[in-house]
Amino acid sequence: MKVLIDTSIWSIAFRRKRDSLSSEDKLILDKLIELINEVRVVMIGPIRQEILSGIADEKQFQLLKEKLSAFVDLPITTEDYELAAEFFNLCRNKGIQGSHIDFLIFAVAYQNQLSILTADKDFEKYSQYIKIDLYNP
Repeated sequence: MKVLIDTSIWSIAFRRKRDSLSSEDKLILDKLIELINEVRVVMIGPIRQEILSGIADEKQFQLLKEKLSAFVDLPITTEDYELAAEFFNLCRNKGIQGSHIDFLIFAVAYQNQLSILTADKDFEKYSQYIKIDLYNP
């Protein structure tokens, strides 16, 4: 199964030094490397944008942009955006707030039968109401 990698995981991989990672983060990083080697990683444009946003140093920005160029974006359709809005509304009606990007990630994963690898605990809340596979390394 292909795995959509959330921004939180890329952040662990690119913005932290390995020797300063927790044992849990090291396990996540090892799993990410394994998924990359198995060509199972899926990227979408909004995640790419989140990863690259906020990098003030131009050299660092270009380096990260180059590394991410190895991953082609899965196209996002109108149906994905509409489903993301449905998921947003469903969770909001249950008292759970989330970002539009999070629900778009859920919609794309749902529509394409992808698992999601994330370190974001909010995704566990969403998955109470949205049937999605959260990849657990």
